Amino acid sequence: MMGGRSRRTSDWLAASKLGLLAMALVVGALAGLGAAAFRALIYFFTWVFTGRATFGQQGHAASLHLPFLGGWFVLIVPVIAGVIYGPLIQRFARETRGHGVPEVMLAVAENGGRIRPPVTIVKALASALCIGGGGSVGREGPIVQIGSALASTLGQLVRMSEGRLRVIVACGAAGGIAATFNAPLTGMFFGFEIVLKEFSLDALAATILSAVTADVISRAFFGAAPFFAGIPHDLSVTNDFTYLLIALLGITAGLIGVGFQKTLYKGEDVTDALWGERPAWLRPVAGGLLLGLLLLALPQMYGVGDPVMNRVFANHFVLWFVAILLVGKILAASLTLWIGGSGGVFAPSLFIGAAAGTAFGIIVHHLFGPAVGPPALYGVVAMGGVFAAAAQAPLTSIASVAEMTGNLR
Repeated sequence: MMGGRSRRTSDWLAASKLGLLAMALVVGALAGLGAAAFRALIYFFTWVFTGRATFGQQGHAASLHLPFLGGWFVLIVPVIAGVIYGPLIQRFARETRGHGVPEVMLAVAENGGRIRPPVTIVKALASALCIGGGGSVGREGPIVQIGSALASTLGQLVRMSEGRLRVIVACGAAGGIAATFNAPLTGMFFGFEIVLKEFSLDALAATILSAVTADVISRAFFGAAPFFAGIPHDLSVTNDFTYLLIALLGITAGLIGVGFQKTLYKGEDVTDALWGERPAWLRPVAGGLLLGLLLLALPQMYGVGDPVMNRVFANHFVLWFVAILLVGKILAASLTLWIGGSGGVFAPSLFIGAAAGTAFGIIVHHLFGPAVGPPALYGVVAMGGVFAAAAQAPLTSIASVAEMTGNLR
């Protein structure tokens, strides 16, 4: 009796429209909880290595747990992190290396939405170790892969068809993005534009439900404020000349985004060739020393970098240093992934755009005066431009900038 009832429930979840929505609701809730747990895990490992929940905004500072090393501790922690996450990835889930989104896209496009269950745990641990140990990458790629793996596992348990399994995997990705950035519209567009790449009303309803559910769960942990709460919420264009400047900035941001993408992937090919047949698990250990040298020169590149980005928007840095942060983030994020690290490129794209746009805004503000708008306006615009060019996802980019900055007008 119980077996028959369980089978009927499974069939209902796998085949009916309401069953798809019920699955989307569950996936959204799990993605929201997963995003909260993953962020806590990053804070934990960052605290283990530095004695602080976040690091980088302090500049050259010592680890509270290793004060005798002074600022030199950043040479060691990426190596220590690599010693742990390198073998973890190699032994249990090699597909968790990198930023995660291409692997989810591949699973949806070529593998019917099937993702192995171990990916959830391995991706969370490896990425949290990488970021907490100084890796200059983002949370969003890992949580997309984590949410998608959870969704795929549930879908396979109830024996969903490949078409429906693809949709529920996109729901996991949408929920992960929504929960990470307090941005349900961004999550919805991400699920459609980047992961699913197809449109249907059933898929739209499921993706929206998953993203909103994940966002509600996330707000219970992190509050309802926009992700970049320090940016003014009333940014606006006040004259026609500013539109011309924004058009110029858009072209510049697009070129920077494409340049970042090419640097990331071409550099990875070169690094693969140079590393050759040496053990893959050892690569993050050896490369961790190079990352440590970069962090020694520019500790603001440690981890995701949200606090540093907020300082950029608040004009706490002079122009030449903002330019250094721009170049440094391209190098640091690329190097983290070249050496076999695990983390996302969405957040680095936003950082690069914020630095590029703010630098542009400082220059035009100096040349033309306050009438052209504050530097933060250009930083917000360039954030979207760099990400749109790097990910080839304009709708997701527009939604992300509006929701994460609170500038919805």
